[in-house]
Amino acid sequence: MSDCCSSQKPEKIKRHSCPVHGQLCLQVAVSTIIHHLKSPWEYPLKDQAYYFCDDPGCDVVYFGEDDSVINKQLLRTVVGIKQQTDDAVICYCFGVSKSDAMNNPVANAFVIEQTKQGVCACATRNPSGRCCLKDFPK
Repeated sequence: MSDCCSSQKPEKIKRHSCPVHGQLCLQVAVSTIIHHLKSPWEYPLKDQAYYFCDDPGCDVVYFGEDDSVINKQLLRTVVGIKQQTDDAVICYCFGVSKSDAMNNPVANAFVIEQTKQGVCACATRNPSGRCCLKDFPK
């Protein structure tokens, strides 16, 4: 599998609590955030760690160690995990929605195969900066 979908040891991933809801969240690369901001040149990021909040009830998508926040309104990408609808995107590399994944086994097989071949770009395209396979319906 590609680097983004290879397993990392959880203890090596930094975590920080969301300043709005308090949920413990995983660190995300600044490069991921820059690719999802509507106008990244208007939102200079500081030299600090940033985190991705996956809580559907929270408007915050990214936040810094200093508790600065980036709400979903500042993003050009609709964050599927925050939508909670069947048409929410769960695979950003290939545009697969939750509905596609639930109703089309060929879509699932395609995404899994492309991931195995390293043809995915989850670290950049997925707002979480992580592999989407964990988000596919079981």
